[in-house]
Amino acid sequence: MRRLVALLGVATLVCFAAAGGMLGWSLRAPSADTSEIVFEVPRGATLDGVARALEAAGVVRSALTFGLLARVRGHAGTLRAGEYSLSASLPAETVLERIASGAVMTHRVVVPEGLTMAEVAARLEAAGLTDAGEFLAVVRDPALPGALGVEGENLEGYLFPETYELARGLPPREIARTMVEQFLRVWRPMAGRAAERGLSMRKVVVLASLVEKETAAHDERPLVAAVFLNRLARGMRLETDPSVIYGISDFDGNLRRAHLEDAHNPYNTYVFAGLPPGPISNPGQASLHAVVEPADADYLFFVARNDGTHQFSKTYEDHARAVARYQNGGG
Repeated sequence: MRRLVALLGVATLVCFAAAGGMLGWSLRAPSADTSEIVFEVPRGATLDGVARALEAAGVVRSALTFGLLARVRGHAGTLRAGEYSLSASLPAETVLERIASGAVMTHRVVVPEGLTMAEVAARLEAAGLTDAGEFLAVVRDPALPGALGVEGENLEGYLFPETYELARGLPPREIARTMVEQFLRVWRPMAGRAAERGLSMRKVVVLASLVEKETAAHDERPLVAAVFLNRLARGMRLETDPSVIYGISDFDGNLRRAHLEDAHNPYNTYVFAGLPPGPISNPGQASLHAVVEPADADYLFFVARNDGTHQFSKTYEDHARAVARYQNGGG
């Protein structure tokens, strides 16, 4: 009898050892292949569904064991949706850790200075990060600027130009929030100086959007900002072509006299005095800073020299001569 009990004990230990060995084996990396496998966890996916998909992709040895591990670790309901960079060389525990912590893949998208929000939306869609129409619907929501801490009726002007690393599947509102938060990080250090000059956030952003579209020359931005501020102080119309163009829905690249005389275009700064109704682009840090710290100059006019720079003038007579020289073939 004692011998039978001993034999049963040995058999039990052998079974436990075998089960433990099998469990350990099933949690090890399936292979030494380090090739990247892009694995997507869909929104609303169940643990069992994810486990089966991981096994089918060759990322884990056993869906059953992966599911058991997730439950033991308390991650049965915490797997995060998104794209993950995995490989067959990772143990199941590492795979679980990545998906439970939301260590998703990111994709780089460059948003240059001076894009409109429609152009930003198109760039995000081209990068596969969001639908352009859905993004535009979000950034045009009049309730969103106030909720994100900026001023205006939409987010034009606040989608800050930057190189972003974003995960696929982020809701459009989250992408917009990320861009506005970057704007606020740049804005806060200059907010005090703007207030000293009597400039609100909104006014700075509108003016900076004009500066951004008027010149790409870094050292000219404070001069262009000075011209606009000087004209506003004197009650002069800004007469800036980019603003007019922004208000033309079907602009074909050719700005005509009829456009400059169109009183139905609220962005027509040749007809209406003061600032346009809102920003015409999303300006970068240099243009924002130029408005807050404009050049100490009494210029009122500027004209393109056709080499990427501008001729600045204090009087209309000097401006007319510059126009004749650079725009009308006068030499």
